[in-house]
Amino acid sequence: MPKDIYATLAVKRRINAAGTLTRLGGALMDEEVVSAMAAAARASVDIGELQAAAGRTIARITTAQAGIVTTGAAAALTLAAAASMTRWDIARMAALPHAENFPNEILLPRTQRTGYAHALRASGARLVDIGHNDRGTGAGVRGLEAWEIEAAITPRTAAFAFSVTPQNANELTTVVAACRPRGIPVIVDAAAQLPPKSNLKKFLQMGADLVAFSGGKAIGGPQASGILAGRRDLVGAALVQQLDMDVSPDTWAPPDLIDLQAMKGIPHHGLGRGFKAGKEEIVGLLVALERYAAADDEASNAALERRLARIAQDLGDGMVKKIVSARETGRVPQLHLMVENPLALSARLQAREPPVHLSERFAAQGILIVDPQALRPEDDAALVAALLKAV
Repeated sequence: MPKDIYATLAVKRRINAAGTLTRLGGALMDEEVVSAMAAAARASVDIGELQAAAGRTIARITTAQAGIVTTGAAAALTLAAAASMTRWDIARMAALPHAENFPNEILLPRTQRTGYAHALRASGARLVDIGHNDRGTGAGVRGLEAWEIEAAITPRTAAFAFSVTPQNANELTTVVAACRPRGIPVIVDAAAQLPPKSNLKKFLQMGADLVAFSGGKAIGGPQASGILAGRRDLVGAALVQQLDMDVSPDTWAPPDLIDLQAMKGIPHHGLGRGFKAGKEEIVGLLVALERYAAADDEASNAALERRLARIAQDLGDGMVKKIVSARETGRVPQLHLMVENPLALSARLQAREPPVHLSERFAAQGILIVDPQALRPEDDAALVAALLKAV
Protein backbone atom coordinates (compact mmCIF):
# COMPACT_ATOMS: atom_id res chain seq x y z
CA MET A 1 0.00 0.00 0.00
CA PRO A 2 1.57 3.34 -1.00
CA LYS A 3 2.02 5.91 1.76
CA ASP A 4 -0.23 8.39 -0.04
CA ILE A 5 -2.87 6.46 -1.95
CA TYR A 6 -4.55 9.64 -3.18
CA ALA A 7 -1.31 10.95 -4.69
CA THR A 8 -0.87 7.61 -6.43
CA LEU A 9 -4.38 7.96 -7.87
CA ALA A 10 -3.82 11.63 -8.77
CA VAL A 11 -6.73 12.63 -6.53
CA LYS A 12 -6.41 15.94 -4.67
CA ARG A 13 -6.53 16.08 -0.90
CA ARG A 14 -8.84 18.89 0.16
CA ILE A 15 -9.13 21.17 3.16
CA ASN A 16 -12.63 20.46 4.39
CA ALA A 17 -14.21 23.27 6.41
CA ALA A 18 -17.64 22.49 4.95
CA GLY A 19 -18.63 19.72 7.39
CA THR A 20 -19.11 15.99 7.11
CA LEU A 21 -20.54 16.13 3.60
CA THR A 22 -20.92 12.92 1.64
CA ARG A 23 -19.42 14.50 -1.48
CA LEU A 24 -16.25 15.25 0.51
CA GLY A 25 -15.99 11.80 2.03
CA GLY A 26 -17.90 12.28 5.28
CA ALA A 27 -16.18 12.14 8.66
CA LEU A 28 -12.49 11.54 9.30
CA MET A 29 -12.17 8.19 11.06
CA ASP A 30 -9.79 7.86 13.98
CA GLU A 31 -7.13 5.16 14.24
CA GLU A 32 -9.19 2.92 16.52
CA VAL A 33 -11.98 2.70 13.95
CA VAL A 34 -9.53 2.17 11.08
CA SER A 35 -7.73 -0.58 13.01
CA ALA A 36 -11.00 -2.32 13.87
CA MET A 37 -12.03 -2.33 10.22
CA ALA A 38 -8.66 -3.72 9.16
CA ALA A 39 -8.94 -6.48 11.75
CA ALA A 40 -12.50 -7.28 10.65
CA ALA A 41 -11.32 -7.63 7.06
CA ARG A 42 -9.01 -10.51 7.97
CA ALA A 43 -11.64 -13.06 9.02
CA SER A 44 -14.80 -14.70 7.74
CA VAL A 45 -18.01 -14.37 9.76
CA ASP A 46 -21.72 -14.96 9.26
CA ILE A 47 -23.06 -11.52 8.34
CA GLY A 48 -26.47 -12.26 9.83
CA GLU A 49 -24.87 -13.19 13.14
CA LEU A 50 -22.72 -10.06 13.01
CA GLN A 51 -25.76 -7.89 12.30
CA ALA A 52 -27.55 -9.43 15.27
CA ALA A 53 -24.57 -8.59 17.47
CA ALA A 54 -24.53 -5.07 16.03
CA GLY A 55 -28.23 -4.82 16.82
CA ARG A 56 -27.59 -5.53 20.48
CA THR A 57 -25.07 -2.69 20.67
CA ILE A 58 -27.34 -0.30 18.78
CA ALA A 59 -30.29 -1.22 21.01
CA ARG A 60 -28.28 -0.60 24.17
CA ILE A 61 -27.08 2.82 23.05
CA THR A 62 -30.30 4.06 21.41
CA THR A 63 -32.94 2.35 23.65
CA ALA A 64 -34.45 0.81 20.48
CA GLN A 65 -35.78 -2.75 20.51
CA ALA A 66 -33.35 -3.61 17.71
CA GLY A 67 -31.03 -2.16 15.12
CA ILE A 68 -28.94 -2.99 12.08
CA VAL A 69 -26.06 -1.38 10.24
CA THR A 70 -26.93 -0.12 6.77
CA THR A 71 -24.90 1.40 3.96
CA GLY A 72 -25.87 4.94 4.93
CA ALA A 73 -28.99 6.72 6.12
CA ALA A 74 -30.54 6.74 2.65
CA ALA A 75 -30.29 2.95 2.49
CA ALA A 76 -31.84 2.82 5.97
CA LEU A 77 -34.81 4.83 4.71
CA THR A 78 -35.32 2.54 1.71
CA LEU A 79 -35.15 -0.53 3.95
CA ALA A 80 -37.50 1.09 6.47
CA ALA A 81 -40.05 1.77 3.75
CA ALA A 82 -39.72 -1.76 2.40
CA ALA A 83 -40.15 -3.30 5.85
CA SER A 84 -43.20 -1.16 6.55
CA MET A 85 -44.85 -2.34 3.33
CA THR A 86 -43.97 -6.03 3.59
CA ARG A 87 -43.66 -6.77 7.32
CA TRP A 88 -42.95 -10.57 7.32
CA ASP A 89 -44.86 -11.31 4.08
CA ILE A 90 -42.28 -12.95 1.77
CA ALA A 91 -44.55 -12.70 -1.28
CA ARG A 92 -44.60 -8.93 -0.82
CA MET A 93 -40.83 -8.94 -0.37
CA ALA A 94 -40.49 -10.73 -3.68
CA ALA A 95 -42.82 -8.25 -5.40
CA LEU A 96 -40.97 -5.07 -4.46
CA PRO A 97 -40.58 -2.50 -5.93
CA HIS A 98 -43.96 -3.33 -7.49
CA ALA A 99 -46.29 -2.74 -4.57
CA GLU A 100 -49.59 -1.88 -6.22
CA ASN A 101 -51.34 -4.96 -4.82
CA PHE A 102 -50.86 -4.08 -1.14
CA PRO A 103 -50.62 -0.92 1.02
CA ASN A 104 -47.75 1.11 -0.39
CA GLU A 105 -48.50 4.75 0.42
CA ILE A 106 -46.23 6.69 2.76
CA LEU A 107 -47.56 9.95 4.17
CA LEU A 108 -45.08 12.83 4.16
CA PRO A 109 -45.61 16.39 5.44
CA ARG A 110 -45.41 18.85 2.57
CA THR A 111 -42.94 20.95 4.57
CA GLN A 112 -40.53 18.00 4.70
CA ARG A 113 -40.47 16.95 1.04
CA THR A 114 -36.80 17.01 0.01
CA GLY A 115 -34.55 15.26 -2.47
CA TYR A 116 -33.83 12.65 0.20
CA ALA A 117 -37.43 11.43 -0.07
CA HIS A 118 -36.25 9.61 -3.19
CA ALA A 119 -34.80 6.99 -0.85
CA LEU A 120 -38.33 6.17 0.30
CA ARG A 121 -39.66 6.00 -3.25
CA ALA A 122 -36.86 3.63 -4.26
CA SER A 123 -38.64 0.91 -2.28
CA GLY A 124 -41.67 1.11 -4.53
CA ALA A 125 -43.61 3.28 -2.12
CA ARG A 126 -45.90 6.04 -3.33
CA LEU A 127 -45.42 9.27 -1.39
CA VAL A 128 -48.51 11.24 -0.41
CA ASP A 129 -47.95 14.87 0.57
CA ILE A 130 -50.13 16.16 3.39
CA GLY A 131 -50.62 19.45 5.21
CA HIS A 132 -49.68 22.97 4.18
CA ASN A 133 -46.46 24.96 4.02
CA ASP A 134 -47.79 28.10 5.68
CA ARG A 135 -44.85 28.44 8.07
CA GLY A 136 -42.26 27.85 5.37
CA THR A 137 -43.69 30.48 3.04
CA GLY A 138 -44.55 32.97 5.75
CA ALA A 139 -48.21 32.80 4.77
CA GLY A 140 -49.33 31.69 8.23
CA VAL A 141 -48.37 30.22 11.57
CA ARG A 142 -50.04 26.80 11.65
CA GLY A 143 -48.11 23.56 11.33
CA LEU A 144 -49.12 19.93 10.88
CA GLU A 145 -52.25 19.04 12.85
CA ALA A 146 -53.65 15.71 14.00
CA TRP A 147 -56.82 15.91 11.96
CA GLU A 148 -54.82 16.32 8.75
CA ILE A 149 -52.93 13.11 9.48
CA GLU A 150 -56.07 11.19 10.44
CA ALA A 151 -57.88 12.36 7.31
CA ALA A 152 -54.99 11.25 5.10
CA ILE A 153 -54.79 7.68 6.46
CA THR A 154 -56.49 5.13 4.22
CA PRO A 155 -56.33 1.34 3.79
CA ARG A 156 -53.45 2.03 1.35
CA THR A 157 -51.30 3.73 4.02
CA ALA A 158 -48.17 1.76 4.88
CA ALA A 159 -46.19 4.29 6.93
CA PHE A 160 -45.65 7.92 7.87
CA ALA A 161 -42.25 9.51 7.07
CA PHE A 162 -40.96 12.36 9.21
CA SER A 163 -37.79 14.31 8.35
CA VAL A 164 -36.89 15.67 11.76
CA THR A 165 -35.14 18.96 12.52
CA PRO A 166 -34.74 20.97 15.75
CA GLN A 167 -37.53 23.23 14.48
CA ASN A 168 -40.16 20.53 13.84
CA ALA A 169 -39.26 17.84 16.39
CA ASN A 170 -42.16 18.76 18.67
CA GLU A 171 -44.59 17.79 15.87
CA LEU A 172 -43.39 14.18 16.04
CA THR A 173 -45.53 13.64 19.14
CA THR A 174 -48.63 14.65 17.17
CA VAL A 175 -47.71 12.26 14.36
CA VAL A 176 -47.14 9.32 16.72
CA ALA A 177 -50.41 9.97 18.55
CA ALA A 178 -52.33 9.87 15.26
CA CYS A 179 -50.50 6.90 13.70
CA ARG A 180 -49.87 4.45 16.53
CA PRO A 181 -53.54 3.62 17.31
CA ARG A 182 -54.02 2.89 13.61
CA GLY A 183 -51.00 0.61 13.32
CA ILE A 184 -49.12 2.98 10.98
CA PRO A 185 -45.31 2.85 11.50
CA VAL A 186 -43.59 6.21 11.85
CA ILE A 187 -40.23 6.41 10.05
CA VAL A 188 -37.93 9.22 11.18
CA ASP A 189 -35.12 10.51 8.98
CA ALA A 190 -32.55 11.73 11.52
CA ALA A 191 -29.57 11.34 9.19
CA ALA A 192 -28.01 14.67 10.11
CA GLN A 193 -29.48 15.13 13.60
CA LEU A 194 -26.27 14.25 15.42
CA PRO A 195 -24.98 15.92 17.49
CA PRO A 196 -26.37 16.19 20.09
CA LYS A 197 -25.89 12.54 20.91
CA SER A 198 -29.09 12.64 22.99
CA ASN A 199 -30.92 12.39 19.67
CA LEU A 200 -29.79 8.77 19.46
CA LYS A 201 -32.53 8.12 22.02
CA LYS A 202 -34.86 11.10 21.74
CA PHE A 203 -36.92 10.24 18.66
CA LEU A 204 -37.37 6.62 19.66
CA GLN A 205 -38.47 7.71 23.11
CA MET A 206 -40.95 10.06 21.46
CA GLY A 207 -42.54 7.02 19.84
CA ALA A 208 -40.93 6.65 16.41
CA ASP A 209 -41.06 3.07 15.10
CA LEU A 210 -37.93 3.32 12.94
CA VAL A 211 -35.15 5.92 12.96
CA ALA A 212 -32.39 6.32 10.38
CA PHE A 213 -29.01 7.84 11.30
CA SER A 214 -25.90 8.46 9.22
CA GLY A 215 -22.87 6.53 10.43
CA GLY A 216 -20.29 8.49 8.46
CA LYS A 217 -20.99 11.98 9.78
CA ALA A 218 -20.95 12.97 13.46
CA ILE A 219 -20.61 9.36 14.69
CA GLY A 220 -17.28 9.14 12.86
CA GLY A 221 -17.79 5.72 11.30
CA PRO A 222 -17.21 4.60 7.71
CA GLN A 223 -18.82 6.93 5.19
CA ALA A 224 -20.78 4.03 3.67
CA SER A 225 -22.51 3.20 6.95
CA GLY A 226 -25.72 4.07 8.73
CA ILE A 227 -28.10 2.86 11.39
CA LEU A 228 -31.70 1.69 11.25
CA ALA A 229 -33.05 1.40 14.80
CA GLY A 230 -36.50 0.76 16.16
CA ARG A 231 -39.16 -1.91 16.46
CA ARG A 232 -37.78 -5.42 16.45
CA ASP A 233 -40.23 -6.84 13.90
CA LEU A 234 -39.66 -4.02 11.41
CA VAL A 235 -35.87 -4.05 11.83
CA GLY A 236 -35.91 -7.82 11.32
CA ALA A 237 -37.98 -7.49 8.15
CA ALA A 238 -35.51 -4.89 6.89
CA LEU A 239 -32.56 -7.16 7.67
CA VAL A 240 -33.91 -10.19 5.82
CA GLN A 241 -34.36 -7.99 2.72
CA GLN A 242 -30.72 -6.91 2.95
CA LEU A 243 -28.99 -10.26 3.51
CA ASP A 244 -27.57 -12.72 1.01
CA MET A 245 -30.45 -15.21 0.79
CA ASP A 246 -28.90 -17.68 -1.65
CA VAL A 247 -29.11 -20.28 1.12
CA SER A 248 -30.31 -23.83 1.55
CA PRO A 249 -33.52 -23.88 3.61
CA ASP A 250 -32.28 -27.09 5.24
CA THR A 251 -29.07 -25.61 6.62
CA TRP A 252 -29.74 -21.88 6.99
CA ALA A 253 -29.42 -20.62 10.57
CA PRO A 254 -31.10 -17.18 10.68
CA PRO A 255 -30.10 -14.59 13.27
CA ASP A 256 -32.55 -14.13 16.11
CA LEU A 257 -33.82 -10.87 14.61
CA ILE A 258 -35.57 -12.84 11.86
CA ASP A 259 -38.89 -14.48 12.75
CA LEU A 260 -39.09 -17.69 10.70
CA GLN A 261 -42.51 -18.56 12.03
CA ALA A 262 -43.97 -15.19 11.05
CA MET A 263 -42.39 -15.38 7.57
CA LYS A 264 -43.83 -18.82 6.85
CA GLY A 265 -40.98 -19.54 4.48
CA ILE A 266 -37.61 -18.25 3.38
CA PRO A 267 -37.49 -15.31 0.93
CA HIS A 268 -35.11 -14.90 -1.99
CA HIS A 269 -32.77 -11.90 -2.29
CA GLY A 270 -34.68 -8.77 -1.31
CA LEU A 271 -34.87 -5.19 -2.50
CA GLY A 272 -32.06 -4.28 -0.11
CA ARG A 273 -29.55 -6.77 -1.51
CA GLY A 274 -27.71 -3.92 -3.20
CA PHE A 275 -27.38 -2.21 0.19
CA LYS A 276 -25.36 -5.01 1.75
CA ALA A 277 -23.19 -3.86 4.64
CA GLY A 278 -19.77 -5.49 4.78
CA LYS A 279 -18.17 -6.83 7.93
CA GLU A 280 -15.70 -3.96 7.84
CA GLU A 281 -18.43 -1.28 7.79
CA ILE A 282 -20.43 -3.04 10.52
CA VAL A 283 -17.45 -3.34 12.88
CA GLY A 284 -16.18 0.17 12.11
CA LEU A 285 -19.59 1.66 12.76
CA LEU A 286 -19.92 -0.16 16.10
CA VAL A 287 -16.53 1.01 17.35
CA ALA A 288 -17.29 4.57 16.25
CA LEU A 289 -20.74 4.47 17.85
CA GLU A 290 -19.35 3.31 21.19
CA ARG A 291 -16.80 6.14 21.11
CA TYR A 292 -19.40 8.71 20.12
CA ALA A 293 -21.82 7.64 22.85
CA ALA A 294 -19.07 7.88 25.49
CA ALA A 295 -17.74 11.27 24.35
CA ASP A 296 -18.24 14.52 26.25
CA ASP A 297 -20.22 16.80 23.91
CA GLU A 298 -19.54 19.93 25.94
CA ALA A 299 -15.79 19.35 26.04
CA SER A 300 -15.66 18.54 22.33
CA ASN A 301 -17.64 21.66 21.43
CA ALA A 302 -15.51 23.82 23.71
CA ALA A 303 -12.36 22.59 21.96
CA LEU A 304 -13.88 23.26 18.54
CA GLU A 305 -14.95 26.75 19.60
CA ARG A 306 -11.41 27.55 20.78
CA ARG A 307 -10.07 26.53 17.36
CA LEU A 308 -12.63 28.71 15.61
CA ALA A 309 -11.72 31.65 17.85
CA ARG A 310 -8.06 31.29 16.82
CA ILE A 311 -9.03 31.10 13.15
CA ALA A 312 -11.19 34.21 13.52
CA GLN A 313 -8.36 36.06 15.26
CA ASP A 314 -5.86 35.07 12.59
CA LEU A 315 -8.22 36.33 9.86
CA GLY A 316 -7.81 39.84 11.30
CA ASP A 317 -10.20 42.76 11.03
CA GLY A 318 -10.70 42.76 7.28
CA MET A 319 -13.66 40.38 7.36
CA VAL A 320 -16.95 40.49 9.26
CA LYS A 321 -17.25 37.26 11.18
CA LYS A 322 -19.18 35.67 14.03
CA ILE A 323 -18.76 32.52 16.08
CA VAL A 324 -22.09 30.73 16.46
CA SER A 325 -22.19 28.42 19.46
CA ALA A 326 -23.25 24.78 19.43
CA ARG A 327 -26.29 25.80 21.48
CA GLU A 328 -27.35 28.11 18.64
CA THR A 329 -26.64 25.73 15.77
CA GLY A 330 -28.04 22.72 17.60
CA ARG A 331 -24.98 20.72 16.50
CA VAL A 332 -21.42 22.05 16.67
CA PRO A 333 -20.02 25.59 16.84
CA GLN A 334 -19.42 27.34 13.54
CA LEU A 335 -17.63 30.42 12.27
CA HIS A 336 -19.82 32.54 9.98
CA LEU A 337 -18.08 34.77 7.48
CA MET A 338 -20.12 37.67 6.04
CA VAL A 339 -18.73 38.24 2.56
CA GLU A 340 -19.64 39.76 -0.78
CA ASN A 341 -20.39 37.27 -3.56
CA PRO A 342 -20.01 34.18 -1.34
CA LEU A 343 -20.35 31.66 -4.17
CA ALA A 344 -17.66 33.42 -6.20
CA LEU A 345 -15.36 33.34 -3.17
CA SER A 346 -16.17 29.68 -2.60
CA ALA A 347 -15.30 28.93 -6.22
CA ARG A 348 -11.94 30.71 -5.89
CA LEU A 349 -11.13 28.74 -2.75
CA GLN A 350 -11.98 25.44 -4.44
CA ALA A 351 -9.72 26.34 -7.37
CA ARG A 352 -6.69 26.65 -5.10
CA GLU A 353 -3.98 24.07 -4.40
CA PRO A 354 -5.03 22.41 -2.22
CA PRO A 355 -8.73 23.10 -2.78
CA VAL A 356 -10.53 24.64 0.21
CA HIS A 357 -14.20 24.00 0.92
CA LEU A 358 -16.49 26.08 3.13
CA SER A 359 -20.16 25.41 3.74
CA GLU A 360 -22.44 27.27 1.31
CA ARG A 361 -25.62 26.53 3.30
CA PHE A 362 -26.28 30.24 3.97
CA ALA A 363 -24.72 31.63 0.79
CA ALA A 364 -28.04 33.20 -0.20
CA GLN A 365 -27.76 35.34 2.96
CA GLY A 366 -24.19 36.41 2.13
CA ILE A 367 -22.57 33.96 4.56
CA LEU A 368 -19.96 31.25 4.17
CA ILE A 369 -19.51 28.88 7.11
CA VAL A 370 -16.40 27.33 8.61
CA ASP A 371 -17.70 24.03 9.96
CA PRO A 372 -14.94 22.31 11.96
CA GLN A 373 -16.32 18.76 12.09
CA ALA A 374 -14.03 17.40 9.36
CA LEU A 375 -11.35 20.10 9.50
CA ARG A 376 -8.01 18.67 10.61
CA PRO A 377 -6.23 20.88 13.18
CA GLU A 378 -3.12 20.84 11.02
CA ASP A 379 -5.14 22.48 8.21
CA ASP A 380 -6.26 25.52 10.25
CA ALA A 381 -3.30 27.68 9.23
CA ALA A 382 -3.65 26.76 5.55
CA LEU A 383 -7.36 27.61 5.72
CA VAL A 384 -6.58 31.05 7.12
CA ALA A 385 -3.91 31.69 4.49
CA ALA A 386 -6.26 30.66 1.68
CA LEU A 387 -9.03 32.93 2.94
CA LEU A 388 -6.72 35.93 3.33
CA LYS A 389 -5.50 35.53 -0.26
CA ALA A 390 -8.90 34.83 -1.78
CA VAL A 391 -10.98 37.59 -0.19
